[in-house]
Amino acid sequence: MGMEWYDMIAKRNGGYRSRALFTLEGNSAEDTFEERLIKFLPQYRSVLDAGCGHGEFTLKMSAYTDHITGFDNSEEMIKIARSALHSSLITNVEFVCTTTKEKMPFADEQFGLIYDRRGPTSIIEHERLLQKGGVMIGIHTDITKVRERLERNAYEEIKIEEFNEALMIFPDEKEFAIFLSDIPGNPDYTQHEYRGQLETKLEENRINGRLAVRERKYIWQAVRS
Repeated sequence: MGMEWYDMIAKRNGGYRSRALFTLEGNSAEDTFEERLIKFLPQYRSVLDAGCGHGEFTLKMSAYTDHITGFDNSEEMIKIARSALHSSLITNVEFVCTTTKEKMPFADEQFGLIYDRRGPTSIIEHERLLQKGGVMIGIHTDITKVRERLERNAYEEIKIEEFNEALMIFPDEKEFAIFLSDIPGNPDYTQHEYRGQLETKLEENRINGRLAVRERKYIWQAVRS
């Protein structure tokens, strides 16, 4: 997904967040990922948040470690993140605008832990940033590239776990359309021109009579050899 899309989302949504209203039923992979990450963080003095978006999660995690660097390729996201940091009392976070598509502005083995919360899986290709014996942990909806990159690069103790039990329940078609529109690569389903496509999505996402989407995500982790 191009940087322009994320810049647009940052301006429209105030960050990389969904505007839709829904209730969550079941064990969420996102909650599990956060719990596991919080257990890892105190063990490392220097942490990298890969694809930090508008920085809200980075600032939240800063309470559990010495220092976190968050990076994102969207200048608009980083602007929001830096503004939030400036408005807080947090002193152990910095935000950098950069991309995994080029040599990243970090030192070799600078980080003991890298986490990737739905960020660029290509961070795996930058194994030089991670200390030997350091951990990389992430959560994504598609594990194909993650698996390939972990196996191809200098990682061991690879663990991948699937989560597909939680349901996102939407109160009406409007909120569902907003949810779909905030997914990277999707058109704006709230617009009349996409009504036909929305109708198909509505038919596909009825679970026990309710308008719902099953949360299908993977939590993965690996150690740099």
